[in-house]
Amino acid sequence: MSRPMVIPLPSLRACALGLVLLGMSIAGGEAQARSATARIARVVTPAATLEGVRVRLDWPASAASGELRLQAARLDAPDLGYRFRDVDWRCPLQRDGRGGWRCDGTVRSGRGAPFRLAIDIDDAGTDARLVRGDSSIAVRRDARTPDVTRIDLARVPLAWTQALLAPAWPDARLTGGDGDAEFRLATPSGGPVRLSGPLRLRGLSLDTPDGTIAAQGLGARLKVDVTFGPRTVVDLQGQLIGGEALFGTTYLALEQRPVDVSLRAEALAGGGWAIPRFAWSDGGLLRATGSARIGDGGGLDALTMQARSDDLSTLRDGYLSGWLGSAGLSALQLRGSADANLTVAGSALQTAELALHDADVDDPDGRFVFDGLDGEVRFSGGAPVDSALRWRSGALYGLAFEGSRLAFSSADGLLRLREPARVPILGGTATFDHLSLRPRAGERGMELEFGLSLDELDVGQLAKTLDWPAFTGELTGVIPSARYANDQLQFDGGLSMGVFGGQVQVSALAMERPFGVAPTLSADVAFNDLDLEALTGVFGFGAITGRLDGTLAGVRLVDWTPVAFNAELHSDRDAARRARVRQRISQRAVQNISSVGDASFVTSLQGQLIGLFDDFGYRRIGISCALADEVCTMDGLGSAGEGFIIVEGSGLPRLTVVGFNRRVDWPTLLERLAAVGSGDVKPVVE
Repeated sequence: MSRPMVIPLPSLRACALGLVLLGMSIAGGEAQARSATARIARVVTPAATLEGVRVRLDWPASAASGELRLQAARLDAPDLGYRFRDVDWRCPLQRDGRGGWRCDGTVRSGRGAPFRLAIDIDDAGTDARLVRGDSSIAVRRDARTPDVTRIDLARVPLAWTQALLAPAWPDARLTGGDGDAEFRLATPSGGPVRLSGPLRLRGLSLDTPDGTIAAQGLGARLKVDVTFGPRTVVDLQGQLIGGEALFGTTYLALEQRPVDVSLRAEALAGGGWAIPRFAWSDGGLLRATGSARIGDGGGLDALTMQARSDDLSTLRDGYLSGWLGSAGLSALQLRGSADANLTVAGSALQTAELALHDADVDDPDGRFVFDGLDGEVRFSGGAPVDSALRWRSGALYGLAFEGSRLAFSSADGLLRLREPARVPILGGTATFDHLSLRPRAGERGMELEFGLSLDELDVGQLAKTLDWPAFTGELTGVIPSARYANDQLQFDGGLSMGVFGGQVQVSALAMERPFGVAPTLSADVAFNDLDLEALTGVFGFGAITGRLDGTLAGVRLVDWTPVAFNAELHSDRDAARRARVRQRISQRAVQNISSVGDASFVTSLQGQLIGLFDDFGYRRIGISCALADEVCTMDGLGSAGEGFIIVEGSGLPRLTVVGFNRRVDWPTLLERLAAVGSGDVKPVVE
């Protein structure tokens, strides 16, 4: 026989179970027959549709029970996302002695592992229980309320609900966890399917193919209310308990803190979701409310959010470690409190506001410190808004600076300074003449541009802070424009530093990953008319009088360690004459030059007479080093056989220093320079 039927059914996997009613009707009408078979083209229910259905009952004459077999070629529940093939259930069908029927046996779908399925049907209603191991789904449908089914889940693996999740989130893959639930499934005639009730999750784990979204070990106690249909609506309310999650660069570590959550989401006709409200409350750590819209591809199309943290000190580990880690600031220490508001439209940031309340920011790696941050920073993608941020004190790479104030204006997606900002530092002033910032949008990364002026910074204070030798002088310079984009910082202009009676000019300055891992700096440095006597006195090198010029071209530092440069230093005889300074070099300086440069010295007199002189006249001094692959290729004023001249003598006793090793290991050279600076090199006359 072939006939359509409508049977209210309790769950996806249990949808086929309602076919036992057909078997019972056969048993009731043909109990004396040894076997009966029914073929049904389609069975339609509010939750699912079955096709290619076969029912066979074998009931020997005068036997107390028979064997029922139900098969379906297809079982589809499109609203819930389930599709099964080759469903097959066998069980012994028997009366329960109370006017009802019972059938308990094994059910399979395709090549999947079997379940144990038991169904009890009487005048009061239908009970079904699907079991595999410790997991079970129990279903109860009361005959008095046939449109309502109760579903109890116990330790059900969340992977079983993959098909239920797929229509709402196709890319998500459930990889672990289980749950309990007491659901009420309503399947009214002509109305949408509605699932509601309490749900408890343990160890929820999921990910997406691109790895941008993942969760592990999440627990939850939730009240769920889902209406399925053309416009699916989801209401969630309850608590998340422990676990961790990743959303792009946002990493959440909930540990074992209970977080109150609520959310309403509505499926959009063209794909994606509208979230008219959400709320998140993690104690004083973070509270957030707002609304959002998720696009068909899973991207954030729109967002309005208000958030507050009463304790920034714990916010980093709970919520900010992903963002800070990508910026190379994973160990950043925060204190104080903050409020934030933002809106996103068309996947682009429209407005953002960050208000800090007596906040401290401290980078343990020593790159920067801000104490007493107070005020607001407001960003606008449209109409102009103003704000201001101030601090009590701070430090940059150990260089302390005093309190100051930044006055901002923002419009059309650009944040800029309204007026120059002056920061007292090192006895002078650093002035940001202009500053503008354009946040990241789409494929375009963050862009920053600023101009900086340095006026009369005390080089002595700088040297003391950085544990340099006791340099003296002033640092003055202008960087008309510096631009940060694609994790690179490019500088226009340069810096000029007055030290040792001369000038040091820095140009072609650039940085990569300035706040990231292994920051890289490149520059060109020029020295002009440095007083050699003052310079060698500071380094304890031995006395040399005269003037020094030179260059450090193509300097490249990785994580502040030199890896490449072309250095050339030479005496300037004309400058020495203009300054009326004699060109003399002490015996100790000669010995130190010889030690550092693998050199020796020769004179026009007997070697034993050299010890009688404290210093010597020289005509020229010159040395160069090209650093690459931790090897310094050395040269000097010119060739001397197989060697190169470092010091060319003048007068009597006439002394010339010649280097012979043109390739010197860079770490070895640094050790020699350190030994010279500490005075460990002892003068030796050869």
